[in-house]
Amino acid sequence: MAGTVYFANVRARTTGESKIQKVRRLFDAAGFDRVVRPADLTAIKVHVGERGCDTYVSPVLVRQVVDRVKERGAKPFITDTGTLYAGSRSNAVDHLVTAVEHGFDYAVVGAPVIVADGLRSGHWTEVAVRKKHFERVRIAGDIAAADSMIVLSHVKAHDLAGFGGAIKNLGMGCAPALGKAEQHSGRPLLDEERCEGCGRCTVVCPQAAMTLVEGRARYNPEHCVGCGDCMRTCPAGAIEFDWTTEIRPFLERMVEYAAGAVQGKQHRLGFFNFLLSITPDCDCVPWSDTPIVPDIGILASTDPVAIDHASYDLVNSQAGSPRTLLKRNAGPGGDKFKGTWEYAEARYQFVYGEEIGLGEIEYRLIEV
Repeated sequence: MAGTVYFANVRARTTGESKIQKVRRLFDAAGFDRVVRPADLTAIKVHVGERGCDTYVSPVLVRQVVDRVKERGAKPFITDTGTLYAGSRSNAVDHLVTAVEHGFDYAVVGAPVIVADGLRSGHWTEVAVRKKHFERVRIAGDIAAADSMIVLSHVKAHDLAGFGGAIKNLGMGCAPALGKAEQHSGRPLLDEERCEGCGRCTVVCPQAAMTLVEGRARYNPEHCVGCGDCMRTCPAGAIEFDWTTEIRPFLERMVEYAAGAVQGKQHRLGFFNFLLSITPDCDCVPWSDTPIVPDIGILASTDPVAIDHASYDLVNSQAGSPRTLLKRNAGPGGDKFKGTWEYAEARYQFVYGEEIGLGEIEYRLIEV
């Protein structure tokens, strides 16, 4: 059975066509009034963005979801989880400061911000999934405890997942640091001859797996959690992953974590995907590169697989923007995610998601 996905395009010529109004209409059209019940403690899952990033979902649009949830008599809270890497969200204090700097304070969003995995990412609960890679997964405690959840995802490309949308926001975004480490768990390959000895990899590595010895990087696999920060930072291209063997297992682990994040909330979940400022990188990086395609619109659904597949198709239907990180497949119909990250297998997360019962890959798109 096809999942139903509601879509509002980005065009607007009147007040009633603003993004603000479209978010509210999508909430109603997708039936989110049935997802949220009176007195629910409702998690509004967002990504507040790393300091330096400016393409996360606007708090002004998040406020529209908060207000709709309040109209249902529920009690919403904005939530996110700590990061595996060192940065502006690696503990709850820095995370909350970053959230406020990015506009996620009560005066703007109308709800408190709660870092769901606690001060140092130690607040989590185990959830049984019994899948290929995991019997049980770790889910942030306050997300697991919420009665219902609305997930707001900024759609973008991603250097590991290929595509970042609702599934990634569930799998990676609802996990504590330990859970994020379980999902990555790939290992980099270091070409010591290409290393220029700049030491950047040693600075960004959250586990001290990279050190400098006699002016060249040295890799300690026992400490590595596979986050990929060293690879992204290396200016010489001396660090790579074996994408022929690592990508699909990584995606499977992420999707299994997504299945854990929705446990206990069947029929109590709603998803918004924002196809705005579709950048080549996750909002975890401390910058925002030029979008690879023009803005498209906003989608809503109760099915995370269907909404992601619809988002993927809508992005690929566009002509790629010039002078961006998009290197190939720029024509309408070309795979923009593989064109940005050549080893990407973005669509596989939808295939595996359907296989394990997370949602339906087939969708029916309804414009509102």
